[in-house]
Amino acid sequence: MNRALMTTLTALAALGLGGAAQPGAQTPPGHPPIGPKLENAEGLIEPPPANPGDVESLDAIVKAYFASMSGAKGEPRDWDRFRSLFQPMAHLIAARPVGDHHSGLFVLSVEDFVGVNKDYFEKGGYFEKEVARRVEAYGNIAQVWSTYEARHAADEPDPYLRGVYSIQLLKDGDRWWIVNVYWDYERPGMPIPEKYLESAS
Repeated sequence: MNRALMTTLTALAALGLGGAAQPGAQTPPGHPPIGPKLENAEGLIEPPPANPGDVESLDAIVKAYFASMSGAKGEPRDWDRFRSLFQPMAHLIAARPVGDHHSGLFVLSVEDFVGVNKDYFEKGGYFEKEVARRVEAYGNIAQVWSTYEARHAADEPDPYLRGVYSIQLLKDGDRWWIVNVYWDYERPGMPIPEKYLESAS
Protein backbone atom coordinates (compact mmCIF):
# COMPACT_ATOMS: atom_id res chain seq x y z
CA MET A 1 0.00 0.00 0.00
CA ASN A 2 1.23 3.50 -0.86
CA ARG A 3 2.71 5.30 2.15
CA ALA A 4 0.39 8.29 1.71
CA LEU A 5 -2.68 6.09 1.81
CA MET A 6 -1.36 4.10 4.77
CA THR A 7 -0.66 7.36 6.63
CA THR A 8 -4.18 8.57 5.89
CA LEU A 9 -5.90 5.38 6.99
CA THR A 10 -3.74 5.10 10.11
CA ALA A 11 -4.63 8.66 11.08
CA LEU A 12 -8.32 8.06 10.41
CA ALA A 13 -8.28 4.90 12.48
CA ALA A 14 -6.61 6.69 15.37
CA LEU A 15 -9.32 9.35 15.27
CA GLY A 16 -12.16 6.91 14.84
CA LEU A 17 -12.90 8.23 11.33
CA GLY A 18 -12.05 5.16 9.31
CA GLY A 19 -14.19 2.78 11.34
CA ALA A 20 -14.74 2.09 15.01
CA ALA A 21 -12.94 4.37 17.43
CA GLN A 22 -9.66 2.93 18.63
CA PRO A 23 -9.11 2.16 22.31
CA GLY A 24 -7.40 5.06 24.01
CA ALA A 25 -8.15 7.55 21.21
CA GLN A 26 -9.10 10.83 22.84
CA THR A 27 -10.08 14.28 21.67
CA PRO A 28 -7.35 16.77 22.70
CA PRO A 29 -8.43 19.20 25.43
CA GLY A 30 -10.23 22.20 23.99
CA HIS A 31 -10.98 20.51 20.66
CA PRO A 32 -14.50 19.75 19.42
CA PRO A 33 -15.66 16.13 19.58
CA ILE A 34 -14.42 13.82 16.83
CA GLY A 35 -16.94 13.59 13.99
CA PRO A 36 -18.54 10.55 12.36
CA LYS A 37 -16.51 7.99 10.49
CA LEU A 38 -15.46 8.75 6.94
CA GLU A 39 -17.63 6.49 4.82
CA ASN A 40 -15.34 6.44 1.75
CA ALA A 41 -12.03 5.89 3.54
CA GLU A 42 -11.52 2.54 1.85
CA GLY A 43 -12.18 4.10 -1.57
CA LEU A 44 -9.31 6.56 -1.45
CA ILE A 45 -7.10 6.56 -4.54
CA GLU A 46 -3.38 5.98 -4.08
CA PRO A 47 -1.37 8.73 -5.77
CA PRO A 48 1.43 7.76 -8.18
CA PRO A 49 4.98 7.79 -6.79
CA ALA A 50 6.41 11.29 -6.73
CA ASN A 51 9.71 12.47 -8.11
CA PRO A 52 11.67 13.07 -4.89
CA GLY A 53 12.88 16.37 -6.28
CA ASP A 54 9.27 17.59 -6.60
CA VAL A 55 8.39 17.05 -2.95
CA GLU A 56 11.59 17.57 -0.98
CA SER A 57 10.72 21.13 0.06
CA LEU A 58 7.89 23.63 0.10
CA ASP A 59 9.51 25.52 -2.74
CA ALA A 60 9.88 22.36 -4.83
CA ILE A 61 6.29 21.16 -4.43
CA VAL A 62 4.76 24.56 -5.16
CA LYS A 63 6.89 24.90 -8.30
CA ALA A 64 5.92 21.36 -9.37
CA TYR A 65 2.24 22.23 -8.90
CA PHE A 66 2.47 25.14 -11.32
CA ALA A 67 4.72 23.31 -13.78
CA SER A 68 2.52 20.22 -13.98
CA MET A 69 -0.50 22.24 -15.13
CA SER A 70 1.32 24.50 -17.58
CA GLY A 71 2.01 23.85 -21.24
CA ALA A 72 1.44 24.95 -24.81
CA LYS A 73 -1.66 24.33 -26.91
CA GLY A 74 -1.80 20.67 -27.92
CA GLU A 75 0.85 19.63 -25.36
CA PRO A 76 -0.20 16.74 -23.08
CA ARG A 77 0.33 17.34 -19.39
CA ASP A 78 1.98 14.92 -17.02
CA TRP A 79 -1.13 14.40 -14.90
CA ASP A 80 0.49 11.63 -12.89
CA ARG A 81 3.09 14.17 -11.79
CA PHE A 82 0.23 16.44 -10.73
CA ARG A 83 -1.51 13.60 -8.86
CA SER A 84 1.71 12.61 -7.07
CA LEU A 85 1.83 15.94 -5.23
CA PHE A 86 -1.47 15.45 -3.41
CA GLN A 87 -2.34 13.60 -0.23
CA PRO A 88 -5.15 11.07 -0.93
CA MET A 89 -7.82 13.13 0.89
CA ALA A 90 -6.84 16.39 -0.83
CA HIS A 91 -9.30 18.78 -2.44
CA LEU A 92 -9.07 21.74 -4.78
CA ILE A 93 -11.61 24.37 -3.79
CA ALA A 94 -12.56 27.43 -5.82
CA ALA A 95 -14.41 30.29 -4.13
CA ARG A 96 -16.88 31.85 -6.57
CA PRO A 97 -19.32 34.78 -6.38
CA VAL A 98 -22.99 33.85 -6.42
CA GLY A 99 -25.30 36.75 -7.23
CA ASP A 100 -24.56 40.22 -5.87
CA HIS A 101 -23.88 39.56 -2.22
CA HIS A 102 -23.15 35.86 -1.82
CA SER A 103 -20.37 33.40 -2.55
CA GLY A 104 -20.06 29.65 -2.86
CA LEU A 105 -17.55 26.83 -3.14
CA PHE A 106 -16.69 24.62 -6.10
CA VAL A 107 -15.10 21.58 -4.42
CA LEU A 108 -13.12 19.07 -6.49
CA SER A 109 -11.14 15.96 -5.74
CA VAL A 110 -7.81 15.68 -7.56
CA GLU A 111 -9.43 13.38 -10.13
CA ASP A 112 -12.35 15.78 -10.54
CA PHE A 113 -9.93 18.64 -11.15
CA VAL A 114 -8.04 16.70 -13.83
CA GLY A 115 -11.29 15.68 -15.51
CA VAL A 116 -12.68 19.22 -15.54
CA ASN A 117 -9.51 20.95 -16.74
CA LYS A 118 -7.62 18.46 -18.92
CA ASP A 119 -9.18 19.47 -22.26
CA TYR A 120 -9.19 23.18 -21.41
CA PHE A 121 -5.51 23.23 -20.51
CA GLU A 122 -4.28 20.99 -23.29
CA LYS A 123 -6.44 22.16 -26.20
CA GLY A 124 -6.30 25.86 -25.53
CA GLY A 125 -2.88 26.24 -23.96
CA TYR A 126 -2.48 27.24 -20.35
CA PHE A 127 0.43 28.64 -18.36
CA GLU A 128 0.11 29.44 -14.69
CA LYS A 129 2.94 31.39 -13.08
CA GLU A 130 3.56 32.21 -9.44
CA VAL A 131 4.40 35.89 -8.98
CA ALA A 132 4.56 36.18 -5.18
CA ARG A 133 4.53 33.92 -2.14
CA ARG A 134 4.01 34.19 1.60
CA VAL A 135 4.67 31.17 3.84
CA GLU A 136 3.49 30.34 7.34
CA ALA A 137 4.54 27.06 8.96
CA TYR A 138 4.49 25.26 12.29
CA GLY A 139 5.55 21.70 13.04
CA ASN A 140 4.42 19.50 10.17
CA ILE A 141 1.90 21.93 8.69
CA ALA A 142 2.34 24.86 6.36
CA GLN A 143 0.21 27.33 4.48
CA VAL A 144 1.44 29.03 1.33
CA TRP A 145 -0.28 32.15 0.04
CA SER A 146 0.64 32.01 -3.64
CA THR A 147 -0.34 34.76 -6.08
CA TYR A 148 -0.65 33.52 -9.65
CA GLU A 149 -1.07 34.77 -13.19
CA ALA A 150 -2.61 32.71 -16.01
CA ARG A 151 -1.87 32.99 -19.74
CA HIS A 152 -2.88 30.97 -22.79
CA ALA A 153 0.71 31.16 -24.12
CA ALA A 154 4.00 31.63 -22.31
CA ASP A 155 4.90 34.69 -24.39
CA GLU A 156 1.65 36.59 -23.87
CA PRO A 157 2.60 39.98 -22.39
CA ASP A 158 -0.36 40.24 -20.03
CA PRO A 159 -2.20 37.59 -18.02
CA TYR A 160 -5.90 37.08 -18.67
CA LEU A 161 -6.45 36.01 -15.07
CA ARG A 162 -4.86 36.58 -11.68
CA GLY A 163 -5.71 35.20 -8.27
CA VAL A 164 -4.48 34.01 -4.89
CA TYR A 165 -4.07 30.43 -3.73
CA SER A 166 -4.16 29.27 -0.12
CA ILE A 167 -2.21 26.00 -0.31
CA GLN A 168 -2.19 23.82 2.82
CA LEU A 169 0.58 21.25 3.08
CA LEU A 170 1.76 18.41 5.31
CA LYS A 171 5.36 17.42 6.03
CA ASP A 172 5.56 13.62 6.15
CA GLY A 173 9.05 12.35 6.86
CA ASP A 174 11.21 13.21 3.87
CA ARG A 175 8.50 14.73 1.68
CA TRP A 176 5.73 17.31 1.51
CA TRP A 177 2.11 16.69 0.46
CA ILE A 178 -0.49 19.16 -0.74
CA VAL A 179 -3.57 18.71 1.46
CA ASN A 180 -5.82 21.41 0.00
CA VAL A 181 -5.66 24.13 -2.64
CA TYR A 182 -8.20 26.90 -2.00
CA TRP A 183 -8.38 30.00 -4.17
CA ASP A 184 -10.16 33.07 -5.40
CA TYR A 185 -9.56 35.21 -8.49
CA GLU A 186 -9.15 38.92 -9.15
CA ARG A 187 -12.17 40.73 -10.63
CA PRO A 188 -13.73 44.22 -10.69
CA GLY A 189 -14.16 45.42 -7.15
CA MET A 190 -11.87 42.69 -5.84
CA PRO A 191 -8.25 43.67 -6.64
CA ILE A 192 -5.37 41.65 -5.23
CA PRO A 193 -4.02 43.46 -2.12
CA GLU A 194 -0.52 44.84 -2.42
CA LYS A 195 0.80 42.54 0.30
CA TYR A 196 0.00 39.52 -1.89
CA LEU A 197 1.96 40.98 -4.80
CA GLU A 198 5.23 40.91 -2.85
CA SER A 199 6.93 37.74 -1.61
CA ALA A 200 7.56 37.28 2.09
CA SER A 201 8.73 34.20 4.03
